[in-house]
Amino acid sequence: MEKVYGCARVSTREQNLDRQIAALRQYIADERDIITDKESGKDFNRPGYQYLREALLRPGDTLIVKSLDRLGRNKQQVKQELEYYKAMGVRVKIIDLPSTMADFPKGQEWICEMVNNIMIEVLATIAEQERLTIRQRQAEGIAEAKKQGRQLGRKKTELPAEWELVTGLWKSGSITAVQAMDRLGLKKSTFYRMVREQK
Repeated sequence: MEKVYGCARVSTREQNLDRQIAALRQYIADERDIITDKESGKDFNRPGYQYLREALLRPGDTLIVKSLDRLGRNKQQVKQELEYYKAMGVRVKIIDLPSTMADFPKGQEWICEMVNNIMIEVLATIAEQERLTIRQRQAEGIAEAKKQGRQLGRKKTELPAEWELVTGLWKSGSITAVQAMDRLGLKKSTFYRMVREQK
């Protein structure tokens, strides 16, 4: 039986998938058939996407995405994926690209394919350029922050006054890790993070 699946993606855990899922729900009755990832679009090594590609999609199925850059942002890889699906007999529909959503009369499918190829070439180029621009801005921001002497990443926690003494006792086996944590007034996760930072 032919099935319709949706694919939604955002780049970070803080971003929200709701807008894409709402758009996909118009075409997909069961939300379990909408596979999601919170991963970068730089490549296709995303757990949800790989599960969809390798375990779910079969010849005759349809894959729907909100926009081409939700599939991926690497132009060459996006084109390869689309070729893979074409060879496999899976139709890819892109909501923001209406020509991919339309059903052309028999014998005129080539018109649809020609228009889609041109549009996909343009959109894939734009998506890749956006990814490169984001990376460039991040690199410039990091370089400027370093120049100004700002600390990047998580700020290191100050060591407790008795750190050297207590961890020395712990390392020598005189006290347990739990006793060391109690003496220092630290939670388990904080204690072991500080130990790693001091290595």
